[in-house]
Amino acid sequence: MNQPLAYIHPDAKIATNVVIEPFSTIHNNVVIGSGTWIGSNVTIMEGARIGKNCKIFPGAVISAIPQDLKFEEEDSLVVIGDNVTIREGVSVNRGTKAYGKTEIGDNSLIMATAHIAHDCIIKNNVIIVNGVMLAGHVEVGEYAIIGGLSGIHQFIHIGKHAMISGGSLVRKDVPPYVKAAKEPLSYIGINSIGLRRRGYSPEKINEIQNIYRILFQKNNNTTQASRILEAEVDVSPERDEVLEFIKNSQRGIMKGYTSNF
Repeated sequence: MNQPLAYIHPDAKIATNVVIEPFSTIHNNVVIGSGTWIGSNVTIMEGARIGKNCKIFPGAVISAIPQDLKFEEEDSLVVIGDNVTIREGVSVNRGTKAYGKTEIGDNSLIMATAHIAHDCIIKNNVIIVNGVMLAGHVEVGEYAIIGGLSGIHQFIHIGKHAMISGGSLVRKDVPPYVKAAKEPLSYIGINSIGLRRRGYSPEKINEIQNIYRILFQKNNNTTQASRILEAEVDVSPERDEVLEFIKNSQRGIMKGYTSNF
């Protein structure tokens, strides 16, 4: 690997078939897996662990220290899985002692100018659209999609297969399988198109719709809806996942269905 116009720290661990374009900087304590492409003017700072076959586009800054006044220069990481695409101008900050790392799962797409703050956990196959801002300690489940220019409050959890409308302000947890929009952020249905694309059967999609009718469309509060789901809805992985999500929510879940725009 000969990159005369890039700076690569001699102790960085770079697989032999990684391509690093001119004017990029790779700091010490960095590991980059085989087949990964690093575009021009990318900065990869200490603590980055980047998997195989990733693409990191110009202007991205990976593993800068957290924008957190409690950070005390502790050792921490950014861990990026395989087949991840990070577009222009994205910033991904290292973890803090609270969790120790920021994670992005396999096959995820982080579009241009998005920011992923310290200690975020992004699971596999997530799409984060242009200009999304994730504050610290946010968790995003598999196959979730966050629309462009959305702002996500710290410690928010977003369930798998959820889809959040562009320009949203996410101040409450977003359960799995749903679509969320409006202000304040509210339930507008389940992500049926996404679920069909992921191979969910019509029967399973109907089952998920029934779960959310009880939770969001029948004037039950969260405690009442949980009791009804436990007593009246057949046990299934999806039902149990929704119940567990509600039980573990620290910030409370978003609003239910409303016809007010």
